[in-house]
Amino acid sequence: MPSDMALKMMNSTHRVLLAATGGRVGWSFSGMPVIELTTTGRKSGLPRRSMLTSPYQEDGDLVIVASRGGDDHHPAWYLNLVAHPDVTASIGGKPAQKMRAEVLDETERDRIWPVIAGKYRNYAGYQKRTSRKIPLVKLHVVDAAV
Repeated sequence: MPSDMALKMMNSTHRVLLAATGGRVGWSFSGMPVIELTTTGRKSGLPRRSMLTSPYQEDGDLVIVASRGGDDHHPAWYLNLVAHPDVTASIGGKPAQKMRAEVLDETERDRIWPVIAGKYRNYAGYQKRTSRKIPLVKLHVVDAAV
């Protein structure tokens, strides 16, 4: 499973790619939109940014997967948004939007997970690597650009 340092390096590298190409490369990955999610640190109270993908969208909402590569621990961004569900997200390099994060309940997760795992096999593999049920989070827009 990826270490915290490896995850931070991947996020930093992704931001460098976006900056170096003026945003022409890096806002899509494997057919999924890339999101820069900003959460509030559950311990520090400081803004925390993560580069993520959204493998599923529905009615203007985005679904993100708290897989952490199949690790047995939830990603920090997930723990942060559980503690503070008001987040911002920049989608495809557009201005950040205020959003509200909602961890999907069992019924909704069971409806959406097979679609994600069927289209993006890496997520199915992540679920096989861990005993935890990987959470899905829906992001709803709550306001215009911030």
